[in-house]
Amino acid sequence: MRPSSSARRPISDRTVLGPAVEDSLKVIFNLSLEGEVSAAEVARARSVSQAAVSKMIGKLRELKLARTSSRGVELTESGRKVALETIRHHRLLEVYLKEALGYSWDRVDAEAEELEHVISEEFEERIDKLLGHPTHDPHGAPIPTKDGRIDLTRHPCLLDLNEGTRATVQCVSDGDPELLRYLADVGLVPMAQVRVLGREPFGGPLRIRVESRERQIGEAPARNVFVRVEPGAS
Repeated sequence: MRPSSSARRPISDRTVLGPAVEDSLKVIFNLSLEGEVSAAEVARARSVSQAAVSKMIGKLRELKLARTSSRGVELTESGRKVALETIRHHRLLEVYLKEALGYSWDRVDAEAEELEHVISEEFEERIDKLLGHPTHDPHGAPIPTKDGRIDLTRHPCLLDLNEGTRATVQCVSDGDPELLRYLADVGLVPMAQVRVLGREPFGGPLRIRVESRERQIGEAPARNVFVRVEPGAS
């Protein structure tokens, strides 16, 4: 049974946001962390046509959730609030699916993507309390607070570290289930201790020590692991 529209977040007494609007706001917010956002970038991120994105941006402008300028598209304060609320739902659901329902970390993203649009605020509050008010999702990404605050600290990727550097895994990219399974097998999960031992010549793999085990990983996985470098650790 499809949840009633009352489970979604109203922006007025007559207008209710749907998944397409919320997904667009979330994508624009995430892209904005890297710089200016164009319609073409939003289209690529959402895997839809640029014409569809242009129509959606027009709708977001009408709803006063986004604005456009020579710099591209950016969220209004109201749009940012909805984007962060959607991200909060998504990441809390990921924790719930993993911790309460036993999902593996490579499956929670797809499930949360569907559920984030339909849970009520009461449900959000209940799972937040049940989980002990988690601050990060299973992949290490920060969960926005109820009042819309989020830690936007940027962390270097494992590939960028110098030989001998010691670090703690902070978060990993969550878009590829196969990559997540591989990283779990290697031990590159949030809070794991890692040290860069060196790199094989001619673009060869990175040699690392994860906890007490030596591993070799390719460039692509290393680009998707983000770490906190230990002060003075090299």
